[in-house]
Amino acid sequence: MPRRLPPLNALKAFEAAARHESFTKAAQELHVTQGAVSHQVKALETELGFRLFGRESQRLLITEAGRFYLEVVRDAFDRIASGTERLLERQNAGALTVTTSPNFASKWLVHRLGRFAEAHPDIDLRVSASLHHVDFAREDIDLAIRHGDGRWPGLHVTRLWVEELFPVCSPTLLQGRKTLRRPADLEHLTLLHINDRTDWAKWLQAADVADADPGRGPIFNQASMAIDAAIDGQGVALARTALVAWDLLAGRLARPFRLTLKVPYAYWIVCPKANAELPKIASFRAWVLAEAAEDERRLRKI
Repeated sequence: MPRRLPPLNALKAFEAAARHESFTKAAQELHVTQGAVSHQVKALETELGFRLFGRESQRLLITEAGRFYLEVVRDAFDRIASGTERLLERQNAGALTVTTSPNFASKWLVHRLGRFAEAHPDIDLRVSASLHHVDFAREDIDLAIRHGDGRWPGLHVTRLWVEELFPVCSPTLLQGRKTLRRPADLEHLTLLHINDRTDWAKWLQAADVADADPGRGPIFNQASMAIDAAIDGQGVALARTALVAWDLLAGRLARPFRLTLKVPYAYWIVCPKANAELPKIASFRAWVLAEAAEDERRLRKI
């Protein structure tokens, strides 16, 4: 059965007039004319079928029915106001749910979350690692960090940085008698591949290395696995800037060569346009961008 709800403006006019016992003061509070308040109240009385106010010696007197209805309307308005305030508090602080890929979560994000917690103790951060591209209209997710070309209509997108693809390996491979000194030395080392072998083929061609076979070496379906294998000294991986920054800066990985490949995709901070400037979302976005900028600054020195 559909709800029978009077017009909101009429209820607002009635509540203000009843509280002040004056159409004039109600009009001043609502920033309308006294006649507008009187009209709204009369329309409400007509819809309800009984009088809410009476007049005596130019005074506005609320009827018994009006007093009963005032309690109902005031309670409803109080509940709406309280719920609105709680909703705004939840949107502005409280829980912040972020989704990103397992690779980005494990190789970049989780190592830095302690710093975010220190800077924003009022935000309850919740991280979901998934390859699924969230539907913000249907899922309870505030923000995503996606890998792609940044073309997501209707969403607010901010690129983290311009990424490159380059070889990384354990520092142990740069030491000893069979050290990795020049690209041609890759002929004697295991190449670690991500998804397929096309990236290594492109890099070796750009480096003018003909003898290293890009068709050999294991293939991993997750970049984090190839990177961890490189850290373990199992071979040399081609990896993106974002995913190896933490390990490069910590000295677990090294860049044997400066030659890089440009890549078409990057990591982007994504959220609905309507929510882009909510304080908790803006705070997280600013923090991620600051962390990425600091990575770039430090990586230029190594």
